[in-house]
Amino acid sequence: MTPDRQRIIHAAAPLSRERRRFVQILGGMAAGATLAPGAAIAADKVKTKARIVIAGAGAAGLTAASRLAQALDGARITLLDARKEHFYQPGFTLIGAGIKPVGYVVSTTAQYVPAGVELVTESVAEFDPQGNRVVTSSGKAYAYDFLIVATGMQLEYTMIEGMDARLIGQHGIGSIYHGPAAAHATWQAMSAFADRGGRGVFLRPATEMKCAGAPLKYTFITDDYLTRRGQRSKAKIVYNANNKVLFSVPIVSEKVRMLFEERGIEVNYDRVLKAIDPGRRIATFATADGTEEQGYDFIHVIPPMRAPAAIRQSPLPWQSGAWAAEGWLEVDKGTLRHVRYPNVFGVGDIAGVPKGKTAASVKWQVPVAVDHLVAQLGGTTSAARYTGYTSCPLITRLGRAMLVEFDYRNNLVPSFPGVIAPLEELWVTWVMKTMALKPTYLSMLRGRA
Repeated sequence: MTPDRQRIIHAAAPLSRERRRFVQILGGMAAGATLAPGAAIAADKVKTKARIVIAGAGAAGLTAASRLAQALDGARITLLDARKEHFYQPGFTLIGAGIKPVGYVVSTTAQYVPAGVELVTESVAEFDPQGNRVVTSSGKAYAYDFLIVATGMQLEYTMIEGMDARLIGQHGIGSIYHGPAAAHATWQAMSAFADRGGRGVFLRPATEMKCAGAPLKYTFITDDYLTRRGQRSKAKIVYNANNKVLFSVPIVSEKVRMLFEERGIEVNYDRVLKAIDPGRRIATFATADGTEEQGYDFIHVIPPMRAPAAIRQSPLPWQSGAWAAEGWLEVDKGTLRHVRYPNVFGVGDIAGVPKGKTAASVKWQVPVAVDHLVAQLGGTTSAARYTGYTSCPLITRLGRAMLVEFDYRNNLVPSFPGVIAPLEELWVTWVMKTMALKPTYLSMLRGRA
């Protein structure tokens, strides 16, 4: 065990009250209903010969495959994804914090594919919703009666002038998003910065993004490491918000602002990273008045994000409005069914809805989409609705986190009312993030949570 981990465990030693909270939560997780309200899988399987194609085998695609396999008898379900590795992406922050090793987040896609589902290790190169088919990268066509789009999103590092994913871990540049190796390289760069101090620059892109709390988490984590190593007085931390708030939910944004102020973290609003000069360690931000250069000793780069090219070049994205430019799928926000192609559903990061680009959202989105699809095959209708549930275990220091849960209307929707206060920094939430959430996630992939 590293000295850092020993210090974290010692500092995070819980009060007995928090231990009791944790026991209550574990009991609730074990005894509570495993299916989202209104979206339970039917006890009797629906007999069907339907051809169902799932594009993407990440969290959303695998969860959809498992639930469909449980609900249908005789369906031909095909899962398409070229990547053989499966990444537990919520763990990237923990690798970047030096808490978990690289292997903590790595497994294989094949081990979660249920019996009866065909896994094809190719990506979809063309979506043809008029012809009810998709074409893979090898040119093979797959016809479908129903399509579930779960492709996730694309990281666009090269949209930042001078930036390349290969720079992560060099020249003071970090980025936890690119994968396990990049998260580890980010930890090494940040740890070196925490040893000596200097100027740390943090940011988020102006696009939609997965886990919008991660930029804030990593800012808090870096601040805490500097403090623990006695270098905080030698460091300046600057967070650059892309708009005029720190978080999309007003009450959470204000809480983060107060914590930043308390910990001496400077905030700039309306700053979007446009270019980086690794040799000079200069970051250039677009502002309301033009551009602004910021020097750094460490910078945590989060790239713009958008839909994969095959989606953007298809008829499936929104044609106008807030989600058109980035190519997000045009789905009804309540049912996740495509607005113009009723035999198409979009779940996970690709869905063009106001909230929901987290793994926790997948847990609530997929049962709704599957329930509507299965109901249609069974000749009935479904009343299931996705209300925008999104969860963010927001780490605020090593050993403490806030469990922020909210919906489309920015209402806080706590899963453990009376046990976990949403805006309270708690050890129990830290333990959930670092220990309890991964088993729940893996159960979700297998259709059991």
